[in-house]
Amino acid sequence: MATNTEYANSGIELSIVLPCLNEERTVGNCVEQALTFLTEYGIRGEILVADNGSTDRSAEIASAKGAIVVPVAEKGYGSALRGGFRAAQGKYIIMADADESYDLLHLMPFVEKLRQGFDLVMGNRFMGGIKPGAMPWHHKYIGNPILSFIGQLFFKTPARDFHCGLRGFTKSAVEKMELQTTGMELASEIVIKASILGMKVCEVPTTLSPDGRDRPPHLRSFRDGWRHLRFLLIYSPAWLFLYPGLAFTILGGIFSLILFFGPVDIGFRYIDFHSFIAAGSLLYIGMNMFSFGVITRIYAYYNGLLPRTPRFFSVFHYINLEMGLGLGSLLILAGLLLAGRALLLSSTFEQIGFDNSIRLVFGGSLALVSGAQVVLTSFVLSILGLRQTSAAGR
Repeated sequence: MATNTEYANSGIELSIVLPCLNEERTVGNCVEQALTFLTEYGIRGEILVADNGSTDRSAEIASAKGAIVVPVAEKGYGSALRGGFRAAQGKYIIMADADESYDLLHLMPFVEKLRQGFDLVMGNRFMGGIKPGAMPWHHKYIGNPILSFIGQLFFKTPARDFHCGLRGFTKSAVEKMELQTTGMELASEIVIKASILGMKVCEVPTTLSPDGRDRPPHLRSFRDGWRHLRFLLIYSPAWLFLYPGLAFTILGGIFSLILFFGPVDIGFRYIDFHSFIAAGSLLYIGMNMFSFGVITRIYAYYNGLLPRTPRFFSVFHYINLEMGLGLGSLLILAGLLLAGRALLLSSTFEQIGFDNSIRLVFGGSLALVSGAQVVLTSFVLSILGLRQTSAAGR
């Protein structure tokens, strides 16, 4: 990791990184704007064009205009940016697109916030203005707002424009993030990791203009939108598994318990053993999701992927392996008793009715698998707990 001494030796305060793939029409103007900004404000800086295998004159033009061209062989927007970040020597880094969609003459708000001590300074196009033709309507009114809302909900970040391509951060912050993604989802990864690492984040307004290219953008709406959403979910096991699993478990458990004792009149119809089977299935799916959520959240915490202590840790002061084994054993015993009852009545199923026999058989099976799920999850959590106790004792 670069140190303050290394920054001082390089004498560079700001690195402006521009990812580039066949941008010969616009990259030269972007480099000129960036150089003009550095000169006008007296900032010691550098412009790096992270060339991702351009087959036109992009690299040649960028170099002629005064940029440092950094060849990046691994394909992808994220790969190009990560290559540029690694080569940057400045204490601060500002990333922007090389297509003239952002005004690189007005970067001072980013620099000022970085100098004030913020780790990540996000541009917000919805605050600064989106010029006509600069963003497709489905990005402006559907894609960006929805993904940004989900990101804020999951990670409690102040960033309200997750996918703005103009943003600044400290070199030390981006090194702590250990960025991994290769595509457009790098935009989300930066914001998410800044949030989970507890970094200082703020926003400044920025304006988005129509790009100057004569070809379609590299962005693919549905493909890249899904990659962003997938990354949000992967880094939030609570929202992927825990909360939905808890809701399914409660709803499925309540309806299963009610319907086990007989049909229910809900006003416009009776719900009977068919609904009992559906509710039981929902209960079991919910229990699996809840178990996955707890296990993955603890695993991520112990391995440094999600540094914040899980909020449910305090519950483990009252719930331990023995309690889990006891609850699971009770459910298994209940399942065995119901299964035994069904066997004893197997010769008289016609007398007790098909729907009641289904309740006994399915209810017993549901209790058995639920008990087994509780027991196995308890053992896995205990193993994770032993690992943490061992690490703490070293």
